[in-house]
Amino acid sequence: MLAALGNWPGAVWLQGSGTAYLFVNAAHILGIGLLLGAVLPLDLRLMGCFRAVPLAVIGPFLSRAALAGLCLAVPTGLWLFSVRPAEYAGNAAFLWKLGLIALALGNVALQHAGAGFRQAIAGGALTGRVRLLAGISALLWLGALVAGRWIGFL
Repeated sequence: MLAALGNWPGAVWLQGSGTAYLFVNAAHILGIGLLLGAVLPLDLRLMGCFRAVPLAVIGPFLSRAALAGLCLAVPTGLWLFSVRPAEYAGNAAFLWKLGLIALALGNVALQHAGAGFRQAIAGGALTGRVRLLAGISALLWLGALVAGRWIGFL
């Protein structure tokens, strides 16, 4: 299955074109930057930092910006994976990255499903649960970033 993935036309195109690979890689980095550039300020605000900035104003915007970054990072990441799928599938850092992303997305689901998050976004008080999940979120996303950079060193 991994060999077939490496032979699909999109992967073959990236394998043969440094320019195409450059632009897909740049789009992936842009997605990651948008994702983390939105998640980290939101998490910091949910942990109680920057109290002068109304969460009701920045919360919805940062949540949507993070989603846009995720929607760019995931397909471009899968496309980059298709260039050397067997190599990446055997790379411990890549597996850590996927695991951390899965945990981070699960944490996002827990945070957004909670009444405390909805109350905080509406301008209410920050609960301990919201603060804790925001801290976990920041650590998981930063861990995924480090694991992603680690891939090239293994």
